[in-house]
Amino acid sequence: MSDCIFCKIAAGEMPSNKVLETENVLVFHDIAPAAKVHVLVIPKKHIASLNDITEEDASLMGEVLLAAKQAAETLGIADSGYRVINNIGSDGGQVVHHIHFHVLGGEKLGALVGNS
Repeated sequence: MSDCIFCKIAAGEMPSNKVLETENVLVFHDIAPAAKVHVLVIPKKHIASLNDITEEDASLMGEVLLAAKQAAETLGIADSGYRVINNIGSDGGQVVHHIHFHVLGGEKLGALVGNS
């Protein structure tokens, strides 16, 4: 999608501080970190949100989650713990309408609703 900032980053048209890149997935540092470690994991294929994935995207979404795990290992936060967040829609806090997962860690994170 030509006006999507994450598509432009995935295509190399905009700079990013990359952590990991595969054929289908890109992990890069968030420009406004909410924790000591804060990276974004995106599929290179444009999918607007979790509501837009299809059965055809199942393997790709698996790659995205594996990349999140690998990024946590690479960044040294896997053993101490980290959080993976996906915001969906404007009420859910999604700002960029290209599915992405936030990986946060490197410090004790505050409790979420339900504490689970």
